[in-house]
Amino acid sequence: MASSRIPGTARQLSKTFKHRSRFEVGIAAELPAAYKKFWREWKVLKPAAVHFVSQEGRWRRDELTGETLPIQNISLPLKHPSEIHEGIWGGEAVVKGFQKRDPMRRRVPHYWVPVLKRTVVKSEVLNTHLSVTVTDRTIRLINDHYGFDHYLLKTPACDLVSMLALKLKKQILIELMNGCQRLSYDPIKQKQIYEEYKTYLSSYTPEEIEWYGLTWYEALSKIAKQKEAANRPVPLKNVYRKNLVDKLKAAGIEETKNSPDDISNTTSWLSKMNPFGKKDEA
Repeated sequence: MASSRIPGTARQLSKTFKHRSRFEVGIAAELPAAYKKFWREWKVLKPAAVHFVSQEGRWRRDELTGETLPIQNISLPLKHPSEIHEGIWGGEAVVKGFQKRDPMRRRVPHYWVPVLKRTVVKSEVLNTHLSVTVTDRTIRLINDHYGFDHYLLKTPACDLVSMLALKLKKQILIELMNGCQRLSYDPIKQKQIYEEYKTYLSSYTPEEIEWYGLTWYEALSKIAKQKEAANRPVPLKNVYRKNLVDKLKAAGIEETKNSPDDISNTTSWLSKMNPFGKKDEA
C-alpha cells in the first residue's frame, strides 16, 4: 500500500515546489520587463531554419512510394564558438555530426564550419564603415534587406546571435532615438536618414533600448550598480548644509532668496558668514 502512494506524492511535491526561472532567483528578480523582453527575443524565440529546409504542414506524401509520412522539422545540433561573437555570421554556426568517408568503415565525427571572410560594411545611421568577419549568407541577407542597417534592425536577436551584431543594433537604435546627431553637419542628409529609419523606433521604448543587447552578466551588473547608487548614503554635512539653507531661506535672508537648490553652490556665500575664514584683501 505504501509503494502505491509514492507516485501520487511525487506529483504533489512537483506541483508544490515549482521550478523557478532564472528571473526569480536573487538579484535577477529585480531585472526590468525591458530586459526580459530582449531575453525572450534572444534566447526563447525560435530562430529561423538555416542548416535545414523547413517544411510546412504536418504530413507529406512520398513521391516514390506514395506513403504518407509525418513532417518533422528537427533542428540540427549547432555549436556557437566564442569567435561567433567577433563577427556576423548571418545565423550560421558550426554543425556537429558524423561523416562516412569509406563505405567499408565506420562513420567518424565531423564538424562543418562556415566559410568566413573579411569585408567592409557601411552603416548609414552611424555614418561609418566597419570591417567585420561575415559569411556568404550574411552578405546575401544584407543585399536582400537593401542595406546593413535594415538587416540589423529587421532581424530578431535570436537570428543575429552575435554580440557584435546586437551591440551595433543597439547603437543604431540609440542614434535614431537621438535624431541622428552624427549627421548634424549635413541637415538635409540627417533628415533623410532619420525619416528612412525612424519607423523602427516604434517597436521599442527608451528603456527597452537601454537594456537591449546586454548579456546576462552585464544586465546583473547594471541592476547591481543601480541598487548601489540608490542606496548610497548621503554625507551628513550635505544634509546639515541643506537644512541650514532651508532655515535661512525661511528666515528671509537676502543672500539665500535667489540662491539655487544645489548645495554645492552655497559654499561661496556661506564662507562670508564664517568669522574665521580668510578675508579678501582690499
